[in-house]
Parts: sequence; structure tokens; C-alpha cells
Amino acid sequence: MELQINWEQAINDIFVDKLACPRCGRDQDELIVGYSRKSSLNSFAPRHRNCPRGEECDARKLITLCAACARAEAVPGAPVDAAQVLETYLLDCRRDLEESLDYLAEYWRDDYDLTPEDFDHQLEDVDAEVFEEETQWRRRLEEEYLRYHREFRQRNRRIPSPGWRSEYVEEIRALGYDTLLGD
Repeated sequence: MELQINWEQAINDIFVDKLACPRCGRDQDELIVGYSRKSSLNSFAPRHRNCPRGEECDARKLITLCAACARAEAVPGAPVDAAQVLETYLLDCRRDLEESLDYLAEYWRDDYDLTPEDFDHQLEDVDAEVFEEETQWRRRLEEEYLRYHREFRQRNRRIPSPGWRSEYVEEIRALGYDTLLGD
């Protein structure tokens, strides 16, 4: 029997220092946090919800499980408390935003057979539909990042590497795109 997890509730619980293992459902003081590409672990990747590739996705994902379930699923990682899980989510979200930025800046060109004349175009000029999908994905990530950021502020905790946000804003603006993270 597969346990159905409400990831919004799970993340909200972390905001109030409650942790529950997504595999066994038991309350925990700590979870093991690690990364995996195994698609069989997708249901234990809280930030992976709503992935367009669904259960077939083999992208590297942040996995959170209790120690017993992590052993059973062979997920290596480190034990962390709720505050550390929140920080891990924030940093993982940043990594995804950086990948989106890199894709928009350059990597999308690998997906197309561009003529020399097209090489200087932006993604939205070459494939408006893919650009829109990437924009929606980036917006979702930015909203998620802001949610974590607000939670750090409400807890009076220092944001890890606070200069990251302004660097991201400068880079995305330099590409000519808007962002929810600032001006």
C-alpha cells in the first residue's frame, strides 16, 4: 500500500518544526536527507511534486526519510532536524533556480539545430512554447524560494549566503527577464 503524502502540509509542518517520514508516516525528530536519481524514490522527494515527467523522472532529487526507511530504501544521507531540513530545501531550490537561469542563458541552444543567424536569438524567439514552460517553472521555483525566505525571517534566522539572491536577480535581469525575487 502506497502512502499518499500531502506535500504542502508536509512542508508547512516543517515550518512549525514537525517532521513526518513520507514512507512510514511516523513523526520524527530528525530525517535523513540525501539525493537520488532512482525513479522509485520520487514519492519521497518533497520538492519533486508536480514534476512534469512524473514517476518516470530520473533527475537528481532531494529525498527525506526517517533513518529506518532510508536504510530500507538504501538512501545515503545525513540526519537533520526541521530547521536544517528547511535550510536544505532553500538551498536545493536555489540550485534549481540556478539551473533554470543557466538554461535560459545558454543551455537551451543544445536542444536545437540553430543556424549561425539564430545563435544570437533568445529562447522565446526560437521556441515560444518551451520558453513559456520554462518561465512557469522558474516562477514556481521563485515562489517556493520566497516562501522559504519568509520562513527564515519569521524565525529570526540568518538566510544562508544572503548575497545569492541579489546575484540571481542581477543575472536574470541581465538576460532581460523579470523575477519575483527583486529589482
